[in-house]
Amino acid sequence: MLRRQISGALSSVVMVLLLALAGILLPQRVSAQEQSSFFGDTVKQVFLDPTTYAPAAIAYDATMRDWNSSQPFFRYGYYERNERFTITGRPNDIPVSYDVGRNRILTDALMNLELSVVNNVTDRVFERMLMERYPEHRKLVKTLGWIERITFASAMSYYLSAGHYRQNADNLVRAQQMGLR
Repeated sequence: MLRRQISGALSSVVMVLLLALAGILLPQRVSAQEQSSFFGDTVKQVFLDPTTYAPAAIAYDATMRDWNSSQPFFRYGYYERNERFTITGRPNDIPVSYDVGRNRILTDALMNLELSVVNNVTDRVFERMLMERYPEHRKLVKTLGWIERITFASAMSYYLSAGHYRQNADNLVRAQQMGLR
């Protein structure tokens, strides 16, 4: 059932992304000087940049693995340590339902996506301003922008996911040792 829900959600996301991509790539009015629009270029660059999506996708995967690997423990009466995933909002208490936890994780992923979008839009705007001011250094400006986006995405991905991947691995080992399924 979970796979069907994830598959349906992914289908919806892919559909929205394809429609947005079609809107970006449709021919736009071009001025007499054949210059592209600042807004259109920025949206297209941010939309097509994998550093926009990577932190949210990686954090979602890590958190879902942690959440899924915790479920056998919850079925046997163990408590949740993370207060965001307990009924009372206090640590070491009864966990929320699987669906509530999954929805919180999805909400977190969307907020992380928003942070990446803001970072990448800001980076692209700043990059464009620098290229207009220093046209002789376009390659340097583009390279520095690329480095900034990759660094931000890498750091954010690690910060959001490392602990969850570790907890997932620990949960799997403990569940196997205890014979939980």
